[in-house]
Amino acid sequence: MTDRAVPFHCPYCADEDLRPHGEKHGEWECRACQRAFRLSFVGQLAPHRQGGGPA
Repeated sequence: MTDRAVPFHCPYCADEDLRPHGEKHGEWECRACQRAFRLSFVGQLAPHRQGGGPA
């Protein structure tokens, strides 16, 4: 994982004109819709088991 992952598009309007926003890691602003948002890593999911039945 990198120190600063870059989003490819705005989660609100899907425009690609994004710039870093603020001093905190993961904060971005969209110049198209004038929204600021924060992205963060929550965690990893457990591997998915094939078959769909109980473990």
